[in-house]
Amino acid sequence: MATKKLLVVAHAPSPNTQRLRDAVLAGARHPDIEGVDVACLAPLDAGPEDVLKANAIILGTTENLGYMSGAMKDFFDRSYYPCLEKTQGLPYALFIRAGHDGTGTRRAIESITTGLRWRQIREPLLCRGAYQESFQTDCEELGMLVAAGLEAGIF
Repeated sequence: MATKKLLVVAHAPSPNTQRLRDAVLAGARHPDIEGVDVACLAPLDAGPEDVLKANAIILGTTENLGYMSGAMKDFFDRSYYPCLEKTQGLPYALFIRAGHDGTGTRRAIESITTGLRWRQIREPLLCRGAYQESFQTDCEELGMLVAAGLEAGIF
């Protein structure tokens, strides 16, 4: 069985958002999950070539002025057209670290991913308001869910 590739593209500018990204990675790299190669890149380091190699993707961003981070927007700007016809149906999940409600950020990313025809595999994880340790548990579960589903051929 060929190894499947899970790409995590996460904007993590602060210690708290780094904890969330690391929790996603810990879940995706759970020792019981085999056959899934997990790569993690910052949005400014990721590009269409990375997306084209992926069997699934987890996106993570902060809420910045009611929108996704500029780095995540840059990733989409560079990747959209090269991926448009080649990644239709790509399974993806999203987590947002939102100081407010995250709805503008969610709406913007869902608009882009709808245009790409990517397949959302679960409701976006919105880590809203003041930072809570439970966000890390939720992010770890997200990473585990996507990797396990990819391994099992569900996604």
